[in-house]
Amino acid sequence: MTEEMVLELENITKLYKSGRGAQDISFALAPGEVLGLLGPNGSGKTTTMKAIAGMVQLTRGKASICGVDVTKRHEQAMRHTGCLIEAPALYGHMTAYQNLKLAARFYKNIDDGRIDAVLRLVEMDKYKKERVASFSLGMRQRIGLALALLSEPRLLILDEPANGLDIEGMIHVRDIVKNTAEKGAAVLISSHLAHEIEQCATHAAIIYGGKLLCVEAMETILTSSPSLEDYFLAQVAKTRIQCGV
Repeated sequence: MTEEMVLELENITKLYKSGRGAQDISFALAPGEVLGLLGPNGSGKTTTMKAIAGMVQLTRGKASICGVDVTKRHEQAMRHTGCLIEAPALYGHMTAYQNLKLAARFYKNIDDGRIDAVLRLVEMDKYKKERVASFSLGMRQRIGLALALLSEPRLLILDEPANGLDIEGMIHVRDIVKNTAEKGAAVLISSHLAHEIEQCATHAAIIYGGKLLCVEAMETILTSSPSLEDYFLAQVAKTRIQCGV
């Protein structure tokens, strides 16, 4: 494995009994890069992220975070990683602050100051004493983002982070993603909306039918295509022609 890479995937595959999932996914992510996984619902984005985070058992392949094999040394690999995959795991009877305080027990050197800092970052500090059960979907999503950022991870994995957010919230998430990358972390973010990926990613990966069609720098994509959406449609059309669909 290349030591300087934060994330490296080698033909990772997770197939379910139905045949859906993700197959032979390979790419690498360096510090400061934001890779956007773009694909329709059911294309394999979440499965790929779950495989990286060790939430599902790989059918085959290898995933490493900061040179640490996710399967063989899962706990050590996760020390470098913050995740928001699908709905955030929150305790409704507890306050926002208590949820973060509980999560802080799994890391070293996370004090009350850091908890307050991430609550401010996601603009939830004024609600920190309120129970999560009373929160809207967007507010829960913000707390989930705070949990992912709590340990100042070297790899940040965000699965559809704009889910449930209003326009201002979506823009705020983009800014957080960009600032996190500027500080040297690598970010893997998924969406089925091309515009969201185009606004914050340095690279884009097109996933379709459980397979990785291509990975390209955003600058290169926007040089050859009017938008990421046009690029996506062109790649999918090419694949369909090749498959005779």
